[in-house]
Amino acid sequence: MKKIYIVRLSEQERQVLLSVIRKFKGSSQKVRRAHILIKADVDGPNWNDQQIADAFMCSRQSVESVRKKFVTEGFEVTLNGKKRETPPRVKILDGDQEAAIIALRLSDPPKGHNGWTLRLLAEKVVELEIAPAVSHVTLHKMLKKN
Repeated sequence: MKKIYIVRLSEQERQVLLSVIRKFKGSSQKVRRAHILIKADVDGPNWNDQQIADAFMCSRQSVESVRKKFVTEGFEVTLNGKKRETPPRVKILDGDQEAAIIALRLSDPPKGHNGWTLRLLAEKVVELEIAPAVSHVTLHKMLKKN
């Protein structure tokens, strides 16, 4: 198969990669990406993707994606990764609210109901002003982890 993304390392980039590999400096993903880039270099060993994948126990697709990232986004981003564009999810309920919801869940259900449903619980939480607004899905995730 013809390679679309060709890795051609400069001498400085090669030295950085060898340093990462020798010192095991950084995360395991960083070390693996360094190995992949060294072996994929056309001016170096120039291994094919399957040989690299077999040598470093990853998929051929992983090797291809490292090649593509190197060509399209550059050396630093490929080696170190990039920061997330979207921040991690913010916790909707704090500990006191979670405790109040759990206590409510363990109490007797309203008259006419055999037990608490998530939707009924969500309505009651808003009614009692434990939280200004809460989804039954949020309550499901919160109760599931506890």
